[in-house]
Amino acid sequence: MQVRVLLTGAATVTSVRLTASAAPGTPSLAAVGSVYRIYATREGLVGGTTANGHVITNRDHFVALPSRRGLAPKNTGDYTVRVCTTSGARCEFAPVWDVGPWNTTDDYWNPSATRQSWKDLPQGRPEAQAAYQNGYNGGKDQFGRTVANPAGIDLADGVFWDGLQLTTNSWVDVAYLWTAGGPRGVVGSGPLNIRAGAASTFASKGYAATYAQVPIECWVTGQSIAGPYGTTTRWDRVGAGQYISHAYIASTSGGAAPAC
Repeated sequence: MQVRVLLTGAATVTSVRLTASAAPGTPSLAAVGSVYRIYATREGLVGGTTANGHVITNRDHFVALPSRRGLAPKNTGDYTVRVCTTSGARCEFAPVWDVGPWNTTDDYWNPSATRQSWKDLPQGRPEAQAAYQNGYNGGKDQFGRTVANPAGIDLADGVFWDGLQLTTNSWVDVAYLWTAGGPRGVVGSGPLNIRAGAASTFASKGYAATYAQVPIECWVTGQSIAGPYGTTTRWDRVGAGQYISHAYIASTSGGAAPAC
């Protein structure tokens, strides 16, 4: 924001104070933030412990990114991604609970001015991808290991096999939800089916993991659902053709979502 003050005569300005306010009657709009196509690998490691202290379970639902700048505390979705197949047919909203692959200081989703390492790389390009594809940093990661694939995100088994229904490491489209604002809902009980319409009879298009913070674009009236947070006919649209029952939303933030 820029402020320009026009002075006339002998007037002087000693300070300027700005106060923001929402336009009356204008609902907040959800946004997904930065989206990049990233190579994903399966984390596995069932029984191991993530960087935030979570013990990995069978078919777990979380992701890992190669920087602690995107790490959510245990049992929170303070940092949540939406990861989708490149066709857009399947998506999952999942919290970031581990650090990796390859690097630990590569917050590649940030612009160069704030990126912790490898500031000369384009925003959205992981160091491992540049090393693998272009010989960047001599083809090595930050620890001097030869990079064997271009991965910039790891997917827990439940995200990999169930959410996206992948069978091998693949390119995916990742939205870094904390880089944008608007209404958000915390999934209190999951993994929750994302439906193609506002009823449980519609096809599943993926999952929203427990603790994930999902963008609520707007809401519609649909099938009445009894869930852990009440009985309601409200269904939240979390993407184009993607709906979840509000009966599974533990809390909301970022303002009121409008009706669709």
